[in-house]
Amino acid sequence: MVDKTEHTKKALIEAMQASMGIVSSACKKVGVSRTTYYEYCKQDPEFKKAVEETAEMALDFAETSLMKQIKNENTAATIFYLKTKGKQRGYIERQEIDTDWKQDVYINFEVIPDEDHDSPE
Repeated sequence: MVDKTEHTKKALIEAMQASMGIVSSACKKVGVSRTTYYEYCKQDPEFKKAVEETAEMALDFAETSLMKQIKNENTAATIFYLKTKGKQRGYIERQEIDTDWKQDVYINFEVIPDEDHDSPE
């Protein structure tokens, strides 16, 4: 016989799949707290593995959607893909900081005594 905790874990895994890995949505659907969910993950390696597989499924879904957008010639999707997956081919954004300044920089500090402590004598 399956006890209540095992039944709840099974329901959570199914809810995680339905919510594409959104923990708060899955917990709400099953009627358990996020704390309970994270305790299950901490204490039960099989449960943790099952929910991690759900997260991988959601990532696969997002990647599939991204590829569809690229095939439809969505420029932003193409740029995003190249910036993340094409780094080794030089598709990377860099920020350059010019340290060859031609002018002096002045910074002024004002010391304000702390009223809670005696000032140095």
